[in-house]
Amino acid sequence: MSNPDRSRKSLDIEEGRVDEKAARLPNAVTIDPDVRFGLPLERHEHTTPAGLTRELSRGSRLSRARIPAEFRTLSIHVESLSAQQAQVEATRKVAVKELSSLEWHKITVEEALQRLTVSPATGLESSQASRRFAQYGKNQISPPPNNLHRKILEWVFGGFGSLLLAASIVCFISWKPLGDPPQASNLALAVVLLIVLLLQAFFNAWQDFSTSRVMSSISSLLPSDVLVLRDSTQTTLPAVSLVPGDLVYITLGQKLPADMRIIEASSDLRFDRSILTGESEPVAATLNMTDDNFLETKNIALQGTHCIGGSGIGLVVQTGDLTVFGRIAKLSSSGQTRLTTLQRELLRFVLIIASLATVIAILIVVLWAAWLRRSHPDYINVPSLLIDVVSVMVAFIPEGLPVAVTISLAKVANTLSSHKVLCKSLSIVETLGAVNVLCSDKTGTLTQNRMTVEDIAILDATFDATDLRSQCRNPSTPRESLENIQQLGVIAGICNAATFDPTTVNEPLALRKILGDATDSAILRFAESQMPVEEGRALWSEVFKMNFNSKTKFMLKLSKLSTETRSAGARPAPIASWDGFEEDDFLLTVKGAPDVLYQRCSSVLDPAGGPPVPLTDDTMRRIVGVQEAWAAQGRRVLLLARRVISRDRFSKEIPVESQEFADLVNEFNADLTIVGLVGLIDPLKEDIVHTVSVCRGAGIRFFVVTGDHPLTSVAIAGQAGIISNPSAIHHVSDLPLHLDTPLAAKSKSASSEDLEPDNTEGRTYKSIVLTGPELMRLSDSQMEQLTHYDEIVFARTTPEQKLRIVHEFQRRGSIVAMTGDGVNDAPSLKAADVGIAMGSGSDVAREAADMVLLDSFSSIVIALEYGRLVYDNLKKTVLYLLPAGSFSELMPILLNVLFGLPQMLSNLQMIIICVATDVFPALSLCLEKPEIGLLTRKPRDVKTERLADWKLLCHAYFFLGVIESLCAMSMSFWYLQRKGVPFSELALGYGNWPSLTDEDLDTAQSIYFFTLVIMQWGNLLATRTRKLSIFQHLPSKNWYIFPAMLTALILAIFFSYVPFFQRTFLTRGISVEYYFLPMAFAACIVLLDEARKYWVRQNPSGILAKLAW
Repeated sequence: MSNPDRSRKSLDIEEGRVDEKAARLPNAVTIDPDVRFGLPLERHEHTTPAGLTRELSRGSRLSRARIPAEFRTLSIHVESLSAQQAQVEATRKVAVKELSSLEWHKITVEEALQRLTVSPATGLESSQASRRFAQYGKNQISPPPNNLHRKILEWVFGGFGSLLLAASIVCFISWKPLGDPPQASNLALAVVLLIVLLLQAFFNAWQDFSTSRVMSSISSLLPSDVLVLRDSTQTTLPAVSLVPGDLVYITLGQKLPADMRIIEASSDLRFDRSILTGESEPVAATLNMTDDNFLETKNIALQGTHCIGGSGIGLVVQTGDLTVFGRIAKLSSSGQTRLTTLQRELLRFVLIIASLATVIAILIVVLWAAWLRRSHPDYINVPSLLIDVVSVMVAFIPEGLPVAVTISLAKVANTLSSHKVLCKSLSIVETLGAVNVLCSDKTGTLTQNRMTVEDIAILDATFDATDLRSQCRNPSTPRESLENIQQLGVIAGICNAATFDPTTVNEPLALRKILGDATDSAILRFAESQMPVEEGRALWSEVFKMNFNSKTKFMLKLSKLSTETRSAGARPAPIASWDGFEEDDFLLTVKGAPDVLYQRCSSVLDPAGGPPVPLTDDTMRRIVGVQEAWAAQGRRVLLLARRVISRDRFSKEIPVESQEFADLVNEFNADLTIVGLVGLIDPLKEDIVHTVSVCRGAGIRFFVVTGDHPLTSVAIAGQAGIISNPSAIHHVSDLPLHLDTPLAAKSKSASSEDLEPDNTEGRTYKSIVLTGPELMRLSDSQMEQLTHYDEIVFARTTPEQKLRIVHEFQRRGSIVAMTGDGVNDAPSLKAADVGIAMGSGSDVAREAADMVLLDSFSSIVIALEYGRLVYDNLKKTVLYLLPAGSFSELMPILLNVLFGLPQMLSNLQMIIICVATDVFPALSLCLEKPEIGLLTRKPRDVKTERLADWKLLCHAYFFLGVIESLCAMSMSFWYLQRKGVPFSELALGYGNWPSLTDEDLDTAQSIYFFTLVIMQWGNLLATRTRKLSIFQHLPSKNWYIFPAMLTALILAIFFSYVPFFQRTFLTRGISVEYYFLPMAFAACIVLLDEARKYWVRQNPSGILAKLAW
């Protein structure tokens, strides 16, 4: 091996060589095109503008794909292209040149293997792999820049930060130069506001850090192993351990771990490159170059793309940052983030509060300019006016809210992580709380995906696996019968994509590890129980293979006799004496869904022996009868078939790897002989019945969307509790083609049982089963009827049909969650409001999903509960913060300006309430346990039920706020009355309060302050529940509230009794009676709210119920 070419610092693009559109890639640090992992490749100067333009111009489509940002390193950056075009155009052109210089696709397979010094038979040696790993490092993409400066600005100025900074600056100005003389209280207020701003920035940073830490841990928790050939052994390795030269086995559903040159491919090997190119059509793999452009050619498998069909072997040529995926991901320095649902709700709340504060502040300035400045010129000067404006801002802003939100989300993240639920965005949990339609896949989601072959049938003669083996080994079995019945086990081993792990070859059959999906694994284990699979496979040489996929629903393999078998001159199984088989002939074996393969079959094996029996109507009824009997018991039924094809039917001039050959094989996939049926059982997960029951009790319609037979699907749905009565289920024939009265016009609040498609029959919308083809033939009226059913089983569905199901329900206002674990689930997982993948599922499904359940499907109940709980608790937190932290602080300012009364709460005391005494009780609400009935409540309507709606604001301001303000004012003015300062002297005084001393005013303000702090205890106890009584949801369920209440009082005492704060903040200690009377007021708040809740529970349709938050 020669040394690599010396890298160049940069490349210039010749003007006009590449179309401008083609160059639209993010900017980048220049990557040396000459460096190829230290391995030399011939360098050919070439450009392919047309091909590059064709591929790269698809980048604009990336933003249309719904790809969760944390899992799409490329998508994070490409989405923001339009905003960055002007400043990065030159660098993009360089990127185009670099991508066009990649040449691994141009050399032959043999040359690629030679240059990477690897044998296709043995793979890399461990010593080679270790050296290359040390040289090239881990196969992972370097994280993008963290944009710390931008994040700091967001932390400081996000939320209420801008208002707080502006208020602090105004206070500094009021202190100097406008202060005459400068007042220390104004300086103290300015400093405190800055401290509050820094505290909010700290909590914003903590939330960002906590969320990033959770997201960065997901990739390490999700399975990311790949099957490679090393030291002549198939070995499972972490994807990060791959090095150039590794031979990787590519399988259906796999996310490709590196850039690979295809060296072996099945005819149906397909890749989804949409994550890189935006191209929605699958790309068929080939062994030879199809385009000069590295991105366009079909003999390269690119990292980050997905295998959506077939299988093959890839030679790793580029890893880590030097893959195409890594290069493009590195090209962008930043990415735009989108506001989540929760962030939009909080932003809406901030805008409401800021708007109200601005309106009141403007009103005060207008009143001062038009009235007070003229009528009472000595009352409020300019510095005092500015402080009043600041006071309004401080009064309106619940400064403790960012802290509460941060703690709440961190708590949710930790709780869900402990339950093995990974969310790519925390807001997804909140969205899950609003889901009202849950579409679930069957295999691997409802069931354990641990299949076993339970039943075997040849024609209508049924066996179990033990019986069949016994009959095959029984010497008394007639030779003619044995010749036919043993074919089933042999074909089950030949037409199978699974293989045994060679490291477990000496273990008992039940314990041997199998590499492959659950269905093939079960059938392979059955085949091994009949006869050694490897012995049967060794008799045949594979010519062509088409793996099972969700569209064709069958697997096909074309084989010919191996060289050893030919030399032996024997007739191997499954060839029978009546086949007329010549040694050059081919054997076509097929395994798949009976409904799909029946039409391709013309005969069936006779278990008694002899030639196949023609497939007459009577014979078909016998076979279908067996199939339907098994399906009704929840069995998954597969059909195995075969055909002998003469060598003369294939032209030797047609290459085996060509599409023409694949089309020819597909033509011969007809006139098959049914060898037999196998019935597989996949037991339900133990907790699935409870999970379904909880979801349905939460008002969620739970549907099954699967590719299985309708009878099998209904049987499993019945066992899971998704279908209440399988014997009374509707079919598509029960949906009238047209209805006189469209169902859309009926009340959306009507239950499904009130919506009758045919009143003459009294039929109700309860349960229905239909297949994918039937779904596509539905009229608009029938689709409208279908979407009102409570229980639906969609069987025999394709990915396109699953996608339509999601869209049809979304069009009708439903919030749809889709669960799944297979490749065929990925499109619908992307389209759903919440895509939920199983941790054991395919890479494609996990990439497409918003949420991954690593452990049990039952953890979706935890996510559902916390989705509703986090919203409820944030709503309670907002309600708790507003009465004292907003309304009761605003009233002293308005009374001071409008009625000339002394301001009964100082600006500094307002801030102490917001950022000290109210914070811990608010945080205790974030830790509140779910109320009884949380999961029996109807899902939230995200369009009408807002975090801070008019009902909540009315309750906070005009119920709790008015009570607290009146009581606090009464306590302050009662104190002044006792000190000889009557209310009549203060009202309309506008600064002329001859009997009022500064000391009395400071003490009165402290009484107002302590009254609010203690009355908030009552607010806390009342706000813990929305409708339940305090005796139904005992405070003992959340012990945090008691230390939180005590902490609030201790903080109030601390700021009011410490001499430093008394001098600086002008706070004062108060007499004991001013502690106990507010406690009575707090009890009154609880009693009044208890009476309100009782009335709401007793009169759910009354006025109070409609006003209830």
